Amino acid sequence: MAALLPYVVAVERIVRADPQAVFDLLADPAQHPLLDGSGSVRESRTGNPQRLSMGARFGMDMQLGLSYRITNTVVEFDEPRRIAWRHFAGHRWRYLLTPVANGTLVREEWDPTRVPHLWPWLWLSRFPARNRDGMLASLDHLTELVGEP
Repeated sequence: MAALLPYVVAVERIVRADPQAVFDLLADPAQHPLLDGSGSVRESRTGNPQRLSMGARFGMDMQLGLSYRITNTVVEFDEPRRIAWRHFAGHRWRYLLTPVANGTLVREEWDPTRVPHLWPWLWLSRFPARNRDGMLASLDHLTELVGEP
């Protein structure tokens, strides 16, 4: 698996909030459009659970060029330390939360290691670089939403 690690895109930031407050925000699908820094998550779909849990499915209205709908499934859930979801393509969006002296170290990852057949297309379409930019902006939004000045 070590050879696959270069394919994972990750960004980190210390947020001045406790891990539970950050996790609660991430576990609420209604907040995802507010968290999204890519501009592609438009709206939380009706019928979503109020709070995510392992195996929960939730939908979003998206736009990346064209408008579309996507359904995600929670595939990692360790409250308040880790949450991840994936959609039909199989790559994961993961958040790892570590308590630190000033709050929480938040690590966001985009992990395509489970879909090696898509790697050439993902890299040609510049998804890693685009995702890194969006993830940095997402951490800005998360910081604002948990109340850090």
